[in-house]
Amino acid sequence: MQTRRQFMAGSAAATALLGLLPRQAMATIPFETIEAMTASVQLAPDGYPATDIWGYGGTAPGPVLRVAQGGRLQRRLVNSLPQASSIHWHGIRIDNAMDGVPGLTQAVVEPGDGFDYDFVLPDAGTYWYHSHNRSMEQVARGLHGALIVEEDTPPDIDREEVLVLDDWLIDPETGQISGDFESPQARSHAGRLGNLVLTNGIFDKTMTVQRNERLRLRLINAANARIFVLGLFGLEGWTMALDGMPLPAPEPLEEVVVLGPGQRADLIVDVVAEQGSTAYLARADEARGTPQVSFQVRGQASLARRGTPDALPPNPGDAFNLSGDSVDLTLNMEGGAMGTLRGAMLDGEETGFREMAQANQFWAFNGMVGMPDTPLATLDRGQIARLTISNDTAFPHAMHLHGMHFREVLADGTLGPMRDTLLMDSAERREIAFAADNPGDWLLHCHMLSHAASGMMTWVRVA
Repeated sequence: MQTRRQFMAGSAAATALLGLLPRQAMATIPFETIEAMTASVQLAPDGYPATDIWGYGGTAPGPVLRVAQGGRLQRRLVNSLPQASSIHWHGIRIDNAMDGVPGLTQAVVEPGDGFDYDFVLPDAGTYWYHSHNRSMEQVARGLHGALIVEEDTPPDIDREEVLVLDDWLIDPETGQISGDFESPQARSHAGRLGNLVLTNGIFDKTMTVQRNERLRLRLINAANARIFVLGLFGLEGWTMALDGMPLPAPEPLEEVVVLGPGQRADLIVDVVAEQGSTAYLARADEARGTPQVSFQVRGQASLARRGTPDALPPNPGDAFNLSGDSVDLTLNMEGGAMGTLRGAMLDGEETGFREMAQANQFWAFNGMVGMPDTPLATLDRGQIARLTISNDTAFPHAMHLHGMHFREVLADGTLGPMRDTLLMDSAERREIAFAADNPGDWLLHCHMLSHAASGMMTWVRVA
């Protein structure tokens, strides 16, 4: 039998060979399909009916896709839905044509049609994929899944768990998804918040572990708007990566893990709870904590814990400094309920906030509602962009940059960890910096998806 290392080496060689084939030859190799389709699954607890969803492969979440770092992902999206759709590969530094944003990088995939996604994955880490057409509806209906890019050398762990965290807005009378995706309340306030919180599509997710077992937990917040504040009980460990990007050194988990919509975290944890008891990953912001995942401790993996794990290997291009050619940019977030926005440009006309609200639009970036015709900035390839973001609203926002990662410029001038989504609280002002090293047109938007649909979108161009 092959070892994992031999298998990975063989896969890398095969991927390299594919990269040498002419595109005409590659076109003859049929892609695996990933079908966006309707299905019925049991989301709510026993006693409730199955819920009609839209899911990749008919599941919620969709299948976990695994690719070796540097490998190539090739999938044909087949759209069997009653709406047009597309797939965005969240967090991947990707070829622009594969980014999945209708109207910016590709046309929508109409019902009955397909689209071939074909790209290389340069960075190891925890990522995810989701619909990017009418996202506030299609993601809420279940169109998302985990994308795992595996390191050449995996960390020293006993097992790995991919945990997709989500909430669903379910009608308690019927067990079906609430169809009010255009709700002015959700669009103008905190976003679409669900009443059924699941892990991997399962209510009250439970698994069996052993004392002193070492786990890698890959956490993905796939919710439309919910911010997960997570604590560990009976588990101790370290944060290893954020938004897929490894930290320079493991950071001990002494407080909570906060994940805004779209954000991810890789944890390595040891089970320290006694045999016969239960450990928890719990929502720590709720009264007395509410279990997100329960770990029943049965047996003992070893007599003693291991030491601090080694850092995950860094991804390429994760280092940059601010001393080169740079450009200063600003983004002011305004609007929403309880805000001070009096009006903004909507469809090319100066519009008062009352008229905006009548159009179900509530938010603005730099005085502009929705996707502008011109980019926030046109950047030369290789330039450093320093973007100051001000949240002049009453609500938090999770700002996601496509195609590139950024670092926050901290108050002392140092740089924070690489990320692709920044969670900003009300009244905060923060600065991020990124290297414009990926050519194309890249979306920048709030990942509270109802906010994006009601005004919070812009884009940058890298020439």
